Amino acid sequence: MSAFAEAMRERVRAARAALAAARAAGDSYEAALAEDELDDALRLARAHGVETDTVPDEHHEGS
Repeated sequence: MSAFAEAMRERVRAARAALAAARAAGDSYEAALAEDELDDALRLARAHGVETDTVPDEHHEGS
C-alpha cells in the first residue's frame, strides 16, 4: 500500500470521526465543516483510485 493511499484512508477515517463527534455534540457548524472535509476526502480518494472503508455513513447514504 502506498503512503498516499494510507494517508487518504486516514483522512477519511478522521473526517468520519469528526463528523460523528460533532453530531453527538449537537454542533451543527462543526458537523457542516466535517461533512465538507469528508466529501473532499472521499472525492480525492475516488479520483486517485483509493478504496476507503466500505461502511457508509448516514450523510452519504442514498446519494
